[in-house]
Amino acid sequence: MSEGALHQIPLIAASPGFSFFDGYAFGVFFIGLALFVAIWALSGHRRRSVTPAAVYLLLGAAAAIGLNLLDIGQLDPITDSGVIERLSEVAVIVALFAAGLRIDRRLGWRRWRSTVLLIGVVMPVTIAAVALFANTLMGLSLGAALLLGASLAPTDPVLARGVQVAGPGEGDRTESHFALTSEAGLNDGLAFPFVLLALFIAGEPGVGWFAEWFTADVLYAIGVGVSIGIVGGFSIGYASDWLRSKGLLNPQYDGWVALAAVLLIYGLTEIFSAYGFLAAFAGGLAFRRYEWDHEAHHRVHTGSDLVENILELAMLVLLGSTITLVGLEQPGFWGWILVPVLIVLIRPLAVLGSFIGSSVPMRQRAFIGWFGIRGVGSFYYAAVGIGAGVLSLEEASTIYWTIIACVGVSILVHGMTSRPAVKSLETHGCE
Repeated sequence: MSEGALHQIPLIAASPGFSFFDGYAFGVFFIGLALFVAIWALSGHRRRSVTPAAVYLLLGAAAAIGLNLLDIGQLDPITDSGVIERLSEVAVIVALFAAGLRIDRRLGWRRWRSTVLLIGVVMPVTIAAVALFANTLMGLSLGAALLLGASLAPTDPVLARGVQVAGPGEGDRTESHFALTSEAGLNDGLAFPFVLLALFIAGEPGVGWFAEWFTADVLYAIGVGVSIGIVGGFSIGYASDWLRSKGLLNPQYDGWVALAAVLLIYGLTEIFSAYGFLAAFAGGLAFRRYEWDHEAHHRVHTGSDLVENILELAMLVLLGSTITLVGLEQPGFWGWILVPVLIVLIRPLAVLGSFIGSSVPMRQRAFIGWFGIRGVGSFYYAAVGIGAGVLSLEEASTIYWTIIACVGVSILVHGMTSRPAVKSLETHGCE
């Protein structure tokens, strides 16, 4: 074999002669480092002021620097939007199913009144306010502005774990914890009609498409998505308990049931062209309610908890690795101004306004208003919008990088304030 051919052989452990700084070897090293940091970040993170999400976003940014230094191509958020869409999709559906598993509260209009206000009032107001800001001050077209608003409306079911309910059988903690959990479980799916509305506006002239959008993307997709989720959750709960009673399902694998369940429910829902995100959350709720006190639910929850954390943190590393200095300039002055406007003004004021007359104490309303944490779901919707091909390259880039700015700042400021805010709420929650 010639020396030239020998040098072309991809060897992990060694290569002929001196050959340092191999990109693949650096990748293996970085994955090991990321896993080690994940174990540290997830161990006792409630005692730290820095959340695992913040650590992983910074780790992703460090990866971006390393990729640049090694001259290795980074994931491009525009041309590789399909990759971001699929990866974020998996992370979100697992998180939504797990959020449904954590909720103990029985269904009922009065019991879920806070959730109804957050979904029925706060989410549409947030979408409209962000769209108005983006259209008038950022110069985005109406369709692009609405897409940005719809992408930034969902709150994150994983990144907000510190301010949500703890798990099966552990209660709601406070009304605000329940409200934030149920909101994050529902708004990731219910933002989808607004995303599709934005794409219709951006890509279709006139309003002849409105009837199709309302029938297919609102009534049908929501109704079928929720129905499949409920039936699927109950069915899988029944099947897993039956198999376990017959000795055909080893309890040590209960943790993997959640992953199998959510993939089954989501896949079936998408086959019928309905909203899989809604089905994933509804499936988690239904699974939890099939056999309320079964000890297996705790094992299933523990398994889903681990999977959702790893997937979400891995996505943050991936998204953080796309960061470039040129990209951070894309939102422009008004795009960066949107960040504090959304976090400090739009979300808190929308919550306070919608809860007028509510029995929820003012301190808890403020808590709900502040912790509207943005996360991976926003990138999923942005990727869907970019992949549709109806936006200009400039608008697509502005949307993605504005979301990077909003999510990044949200992770940092909400992560640093979550621990003291929760302690204060536990002390003065009923005031």
